[in-house]
Amino acid sequence: MTRQVVIVDYGVGNLQSVARAIVGVGAEPIFATTPEQVEVASIMVVPGVGAFGSCTAALHSHGLREAVLAVIASGRPTLGICVGMQMLLDESEEFGTHAGLGLIAGKVRSIPSTGADGEPHKIPHIGWSGLQPNQVDWQGTIFEDTEPGDACYFVHSFAANPINPSEVLATCDYDGRVICAAVQKDNLVGVQFHPEKSGKVGLRILSRFVNAR
Repeated sequence: MTRQVVIVDYGVGNLQSVARAIVGVGAEPIFATTPEQVEVASIMVVPGVGAFGSCTAALHSHGLREAVLAVIASGRPTLGICVGMQMLLDESEEFGTHAGLGLIAGKVRSIPSTGADGEPHKIPHIGWSGLQPNQVDWQGTIFEDTEPGDACYFVHSFAANPINPSEVLATCDYDGRVICAAVQKDNLVGVQFHPEKSGKVGLRILSRFVNAR
């Protein structure tokens, strides 16, 4: 039986690209626009693009915030993508202070405007960056089929800063600045990059999330 993956549709995110990637790993994407549709998810993806505050406001205004939290609290596998990952944290400093879902302790802060050498670099961080483990063995995670250094596609100006290092699943390097690339806590996982835009590496990661259960 084909696995069904519920994509939370709250008017934000590149949903069609995510859906195509889910089809590409052998699953069936289901767009959920109501709490009832979200609550029956056995596997859930929360996408997000743009500003943190706009995404959290949209999730709330569409009446989906509590349904998303209920699915996560039930222990069902959940993947946050880009801002969908950032929203898992306590709050963001993007265009003021905005509360997140409070599932992973920490804040979302702007990427430093200079590299480790003090020289200015481009913001947002756009392009391909290699993934590296962060104090966590990738065995049994969505990166089990990923080699350190495998590159994924990033587009972001702000980055998650979890308090607990053990909840940082992967990092990447941007001009000597270490950026949180993925988080994990129990059934919850988030990626800052876009797996749906990251070629074969992204599809392997997505497939591990969808199918390795």
